[in-house]
Amino acid sequence: MHICKNDLVAVMAGNEAGKTGKVIKVLRENGRVMIKGVKIIHKHTKPTQSNPRGGRIEMEASIAVSSVLPVCQNKSCKKSGKGVRTKKKLLENRGKLRVCVYCGSEIVSAE
Repeated sequence: MHICKNDLVAVMAGNEAGKTGKVIKVLRENGRVMIKGVKIIHKHTKPTQSNPRGGRIEMEASIAVSSVLPVCQNKSCKKSGKGVRTKKKLLENRGKLRVCVYCGSEIVSAE
C-alpha cells in the first residue's frame, strides 16, 4: 500500500477533495484510511454510565485509499505541498523506500 500511518496526505477525490491531514489509521483489509480532520461524522450515542447524557460525538470516518496521495515536503519539488505519485526504490541496506516521482526525494512519515 502506498500510504502508511502518520503520513501527511492530500485527498484527491470525493466530497473531501482538496483537504489535507495526517493518517490516523490504515485499514489494509478494507483498503481504507482514517485521516485526522477529514470526513467528520456525528455518531449518536445513548446514555451510559461513562457518558450519562449521551448525545452526538464527532469522529473521523474512513476514506478509500485510492482517493488520497502522500504530500511531497521537498521545497525544491515542483509539486511541493501537493499530493504526488510515488514509486519504490530498492536499497541494499534499508530495503524499499518510497520516493516522489517528480523530484526523487524520500517520502517520510511525520512522527
